[in-house]
Amino acid sequence: MTLHFGEEKLGMVSKSFVLSIVKEAASKCTTCPLHETRTNSVFSRGDRNAEIVFIGEAPGQTENQTGEPFCGRSGKLLDNMIKAMGYERNEVYICNICKCRPPDNRKPTSEEMKRCEPFLVRQLELVKPKVIVTLGATAAEGILGPGLGITKRRGSWGEFEGIKVMPTFHPAACLYNPKLKNDVWADLQKVMKYIGIPLQFKQITCK
Repeated sequence: MTLHFGEEKLGMVSKSFVLSIVKEAASKCTTCPLHETRTNSVFSRGDRNAEIVFIGEAPGQTENQTGEPFCGRSGKLLDNMIKAMGYERNEVYICNICKCRPPDNRKPTSEEMKRCEPFLVRQLELVKPKVIVTLGATAAEGILGPGLGITKRRGSWGEFEGIKVMPTFHPAACLYNPKLKNDVWADLQKVMKYIGIPLQFKQITCK
């Protein structure tokens, strides 16, 4: 699967157009069994020129129906986290490691993540963010490779293709254990400091 466009060709067309081609390719992908049970592939949402890209694991049941990433309670909490940083959802870029929902919301296999990797890599090449925030253990593994669990990995900078990466907990984990929101906020403050976003006193936690 070839999704790369040379820079000389990319200069002749808009970033939006190229991303639409990649999105169309993802929606028609049949390289792993996940396509057999999908209703919609879930490509992305947000600003194509965003400074920050948030990457989750894979679509859930609601996302599979709507075609948009991070809906429902997890999505609302992510929106609150984004707002606490001084952004709106449409000012960042949100996507997943896998574009199709695994059955029963199970974790994607390493092979499924590998099959989706060309789409994700091309998205990041085109958006060119300053920082990637991975949400949860699977997203961190997909971007940074296998390693420590998310509890030990979160809050420490990594790098992917020259882009700074900050792993943190998934919003769903914060809903299950609200105490984790303080850890997520500490991680996001590191991102804000790196980008140069002023920290405001009211931004103490993500509620």
